[in-house]
Order: sequence, then C-alpha cells, then structure tokens
Amino acid sequence: MARRRTNGTPQTTAQQLGSIIKSARDIMRKDKGLNGDLDRLPMLTWIMFLKFLDDIEQIREQKAVLAGKKFRPAIDAPYRWRDWAAKEDGITGDELKAFINNEEITKEDGAKMPGLFAYLRSLQPVDEKNGTDPRTTIATVFKDINNRMLSGYLLRDCLNLVNKIHFTSSDETHTLGHLYESMLKEMRDAAGDSGEFYTPRPVVRFMVEVINPQLGEMVLDPACGTGGFLVEAYNHLENQCRTVKDRQTLQTASIFGGEAKPLPFLLAQMNLLLHGLESPQINPNNSLDVTLSEIGDRDRVNIILTNPPFGGEEERGIISKFPEDKKTAETALLFMQLIMRKLKRQPKPGRAGVVVPDGTLFGEGVSARVKEELLTKFNLHTVVRLPKGVFSPYTNIQSNLLFFDRTSETKEIWFYELQLPEGRKNYTKTAPLQYEEFANCLAWWSNRDENEQAWKINFTKIYRDARDRATPHWERAIAADTRAKELAREYKDLFDEVQTLQKPLLAATQNGEGKKGIASRLAELEKRRGEVQRAESEQREIAKEEQARGDAIYWVIYNLDIKNPRGKQDFEHMPPTQLADDILSKELRIAEIITEIKQVLVGATA
Repeated sequence: MARRRTNGTPQTTAQQLGSIIKSARDIMRKDKGLNGDLDRLPMLTWIMFLKFLDDIEQIREQKAVLAGKKFRPAIDAPYRWRDWAAKEDGITGDELKAFINNEEITKEDGAKMPGLFAYLRSLQPVDEKNGTDPRTTIATVFKDINNRMLSGYLLRDCLNLVNKIHFTSSDETHTLGHLYESMLKEMRDAAGDSGEFYTPRPVVRFMVEVINPQLGEMVLDPACGTGGFLVEAYNHLENQCRTVKDRQTLQTASIFGGEAKPLPFLLAQMNLLLHGLESPQINPNNSLDVTLSEIGDRDRVNIILTNPPFGGEEERGIISKFPEDKKTAETALLFMQLIMRKLKRQPKPGRAGVVVPDGTLFGEGVSARVKEELLTKFNLHTVVRLPKGVFSPYTNIQSNLLFFDRTSETKEIWFYELQLPEGRKNYTKTAPLQYEEFANCLAWWSNRDENEQAWKINFTKIYRDARDRATPHWERAIAADTRAKELAREYKDLFDEVQTLQKPLLAATQNGEGKKGIASRLAELEKRRGEVQRAESEQREIAKEEQARGDAIYWVIYNLDIKNPRGKQDFEHMPPTQLADDILSKELRIAEIITEIKQVLVGATA
C-alpha cells in the first residue's frame, strides 16, 4: 500500500515502485500482441506518459485556481486519464480497446467522437508560434504510436497498476526516473541494431562532466535517442540552481534535442519528464534536414553533446543541402558538419563532445575534408580513445570521443587511451564499462602531462610542414595545368584553321588550281596539331601527378587514427591502407631474410 507524505500526497516506496513496474511487465508478457521488451517498454511508456500528464495537469489547474487565473487543459474530457483510466472498475475488454484504437466511436447517446489516439494525434497548439505547447508534444508523441495489446482485460490490469504511481511526488518521480533508465538499458540490450539510441551511461556522464555545462548555456543533442545526454546535462545544471529564476532558465532555455525516430522520441520525452524537465523541447524532425549554409547565429548553441548514428545512409534530398565537396550519405560525417555549424562563435565560443567510430578518424575523401575544416577552423583539443566492447552488444567497432570548441584553429591535439581493466580482453553485456574507469582520465584532464596513456601532437607544426612540402608540387601542377590550357587553345585555333582551309582545298581540287600550296599548309597544320596534342597530354599528366604528390603529402595529416606511441600496436584495428602497408613490409622483410639465408647456404657449400 502506498504511504502518505505529511502533506497528504500519496507516496510509493522505491521497492513498491519496482514491484508495480515488474507486475505491469509480467502482465504484458501474457499478451499475444507484444513480443519482448522492444514492444513492452514503449507500451508501458505511453501509458505512464498519459498518467504523468494528468497528474501534472491537476497540479497546474490547482495553481491557476488559487491564482485566480483561467486554466486551459492540454487534454480535454473525456480523454484525460482521470476520465477513462483511473477507475479500477472502469471500461475494459473490447470497449477499452475500441476507445483507444478506433478512429471514431459511438457514445451511449448515439453521438460520434474520435477515439483516444485519434484525438491525441489531432491536438493543435493554442499558439502556433509556441513550440513548447504541450499539445504539440502530445500530438507528436502519438503520431506513430499504436496500442499493440490484444487483450483489453490485460490492458485494464496494466492501467490499474500504473494508476498507483503518483507523479505528483518529486521523490517518487526521481526514483521512477532511475527505474526507467534501467529499463532503457534492458531495451538496448535486447534491441540488436536498434541499440543505436542508447549510449552507455558512464560515457555520457564522463562527457558531460568534462564539458561542464553552466546555467545559462544552451545544450543540444541533435540525435538524442532516448535522451541520455540531455538527462545528464539537466542533472548537472540542476545542481547549479539557487533561485526561482535559475530554475526557470533550466526549464525553458537550457535543454534541446532532436530525434526523428518515433520510438526513441517517445522514450526521450518520458525520460526527461521523469527527471524533472516539465516541457522537453525535442524536435521530431530529422536534424540534418536543414540547408547548412542557412544556419545563422540565432540557430547556434553553446554546447553540443551527442553520439550521432554512424554506418547509415541519408536520402538524396538531405545530402543536397550540404556543401558540394562534402556531400556524402554517411550520417556520421553529415552530423559532424551540422555540429560544427551549430556551435556559437561569440561572445563565448561554443564547445562540443562527440562520439565517433574509428573510421571517422582515418577516413579519406569527404571524411578528410570534414576533418580539414574541423582542424583549421575549430580547436580539436582532445581525443579520448575508447577500448573494444564499450558499445557491446550493439557493436564492437571501436569508438572515440572528440572534444573541440570554436576558440581558435587546432594547435595541438591531446590523445588519451582508456585501457581495459587488467586481465580483461573485452567488455560485455554482463561486464560493461564502469564510470570509475574514467577516474585517471578525469584527474589528468585539468592537469595534463604525457604518460603511458596520454600523448600529444603539434598539429600546427605538422600542418605547416605538410603545406611547405606540398606547395611546390601544387605550384608545378598549376603551372602544368595553365600550360595545358594554353596548348588546348592553340589546338583549337589550329583546328579552326584546318576547317577554314578545307573548302578552298576542295575548290582548288575541282579547278586544278592552288592545290599544292593549300595541301602543304594543311600538312604543316596537322603536324603541329599532333605536336600540340601530345604536349597538352603531357602537361595534363604532369599536372595530375604533381597534384597527387602534393595531396599525398598534405591529406595524410588528417588521419587522426594516431596510436599510443607507448602502447602495443592493435593489428586488428589498423586502417585498411596501414594494414596493407604493414603486411607488405613484413613480406618484403621475409623475402630479404630468405635471400640472406640462401646466400649463407650457397657460401657454405662453395
């Protein structure tokens, strides 16, 4: 039984809350329409979402009445939780399913009305310009949500259990927030490829701590998934609140997200609500669906913390909105461009912490051009290299944490290698990364020196050296290209002159006059055309070769897959080109040794 606080508000203990959630999930296991946690958690979430809204609405209504103000509910009767779900002996079975699922239902008096989901999806904000209107959020949440339970009786049992949760109690909501996070983790573990929307909590906590958001700063996660980074940033900022104004800043002008997939959008909303954010500002559209060049100062934020999806591919309409030389279908590279563009310049330069796969570090082509922009226009000050298995079981691809800001171009880059605990070969679902394993890195962060896990490179020197060595090749390429163009124009002039002489030659042939002189001139022109054509081809080849030589010197500096100079080489995770070079060098050395052995044997038998 729920106990009561001294002010009369019902309160449920943590143990009882856990029991309620467990019982609800057990009931859902009996329903043939649900398959595993990937179905059960979203189902439980939208039920809790509606109960949460009604509890909060009742508090707001009471406050409005006491203040003598008019109150406009987000959800009208008979669609409020208290109207159809709160009574234990309320509608059930097929009648309950029809009320929730049907586009239209018939009341006892014969009047027609929308079903619950149809009504919720149709909600419109009172003020179209008010993006935080709860009606907008509710309509978006339920846009792609369906009731998948087949038994209206089991559904009634679930409603009765959730009705015992009291979201009016901050202590209870806080406890439920922790329970909800554990359910999200279970869902991630069961999700397979859908696990992309859950980043391990220790990684999230570490990134928020070192970025250190301050109250008054805007924090954005453009690919927020279930809201892990935003929840952690909210908790971090909440500890800084001292006044009512501080809390208002936290609630309305601090936490922003984007999530295009309906399921994680719903889960993120609930996650943030349970942790205390009253009106989560999560954009349900694709964050990449914006023309990059049109993002201005008013669209920029102070902090971006995110683990954008990688390995996916975007549609042509999205790709077309990015610069011509940086168009790609790879989502990780598109998000990197968006993140750089979205960081504030002034008065306080923005900063970011981003999770990227190893492939982003050593990638060439568009990847290298994106990194060129990052290193020449932003300050990439730190790369934390994570060990294998951190994102297991979703993926075993090794990942890295990039930390950069808009203070200046990159001068030096620090690398820190987070190592597996002694005796461990990998992380697993049952033995994951722990936050305590970041302790040494946290201690090093504000007092840096090179050690067995930390090293740095002088990017300014590397950049200048590469430019100095590459420039002569590029200059020769430009000169050869310029000469090739001159020869192309000469070739065209020669071609035009040949064409001009063709008609007189034909006339001279018919009249038997002047044939020899014209033919001689044409022969000279044809010879010169051949010489010019060969010279142009040679110059273009020179230009191509010199450009390639310069590029080979320059673009290699944007390979950031820099291994720990004091660590053991990880052969398995070398970039493909480095792997091929390593194999070739070993084979050549083996051939040299065999030759030496043969020479020794020949000498011994001589």
